[in-house]
Amino acid sequence: MKAIRIHRHGAPDVLKIDDLPKPRLQPNEVLVRIQTTALNHLDLFVRAGIPGIPLPIIVGSDGAGVVVEKGNRVDDTKPVNISSDVIIVPYRIIGDSQSDDGREDELSDAYRICGEHFDGTCAQYVAVPADYVLPKPASLTWEEAAAYPLSYMTSYHMLMKKIKIKKNDWILVWGASSGIGSAAIQIAKYRGAHVITTAGTPEKEQFALNLGSDFVINYRKENVGHQVKEITKGSGVHYVFEHIGQDSWLHSMRSLRKGGTIISCGATSGPYVRVDLRHLFIKHQRIIGSTMGNRQDLGELARLFEDGLLKPVIDSVYPFEKIKDAHERMERAEHMGKIVLRF
Repeated sequence: MKAIRIHRHGAPDVLKIDDLPKPRLQPNEVLVRIQTTALNHLDLFVRAGIPGIPLPIIVGSDGAGVVVEKGNRVDDTKPVNISSDVIIVPYRIIGDSQSDDGREDELSDAYRICGEHFDGTCAQYVAVPADYVLPKPASLTWEEAAAYPLSYMTSYHMLMKKIKIKKNDWILVWGASSGIGSAAIQIAKYRGAHVITTAGTPEKEQFALNLGSDFVINYRKENVGHQVKEITKGSGVHYVFEHIGQDSWLHSMRSLRKGGTIISCGATSGPYVRVDLRHLFIKHQRIIGSTMGNRQDLGELARLFEDGLLKPVIDSVYPFEKIKDAHERMERAEHMGKIVLRF
């Protein structure tokens, strides 16, 4: 089978298409013939050099495909069988600490991410524990199915589980054109919140408005913190959806109202920020961290997709042989929505 691997860290030219044996199934696993995968910023970090990556490694966290084999311990009570269309859960709980319903998987010390801690989804065949595949929402195309697991699960968990966003809340979402930003905008609007977002070009501003954003701030031309205060008539927002980090943090803090919360899941511009603790405690503000989510989140999301309440946004689709081009497009921040690979 063909698989996309890195043998060393570096620029996109370290991505190699290798010929590998088809995976051997463990008794609790199913074999998935991959149809589509999707890129995340995590893929860029893994390729460039996160410490501790086991090399060589098959890249990719998201994937959707068809079950073609199943292990002898995968019984008929599982919601998948031969020829089932499935999505792959982009993490595993390694060892004996796995919960039955996946409700708090993200808090486990044994939480591991596909394509970072073990071989990922960018291969023609992937062996997956049966508990870590879910039925593909029938309303979604293969491209859409691969586009939602990691980014939508992360955004959903942040907004629905951690802060429980509700009708008429004000939220600032950074990076409307990113996979996670576009997901957050849709989820926040589904909950009836007022959404302010950021974009760097006129095309991305229009993209954000088409997603449902109420206000768009061009961060290249305008002071985001000042504009948020002007839009909210001096109050600021209840929540800031953070995944940029160093470059955006000061504006995020300035955008918060009293009692407001920053929820952060990333640091694409750098991990080190400054916090004036006096402002934090005097204004009763909070900072919450969140990483990905759990299987229950993915199940709830699937129902929202089936009901037409959310829809993954596709930027572009590449054949898997063009993986380098796909990485370069993401690195140049040209994408609006998810970049998908088709096998």
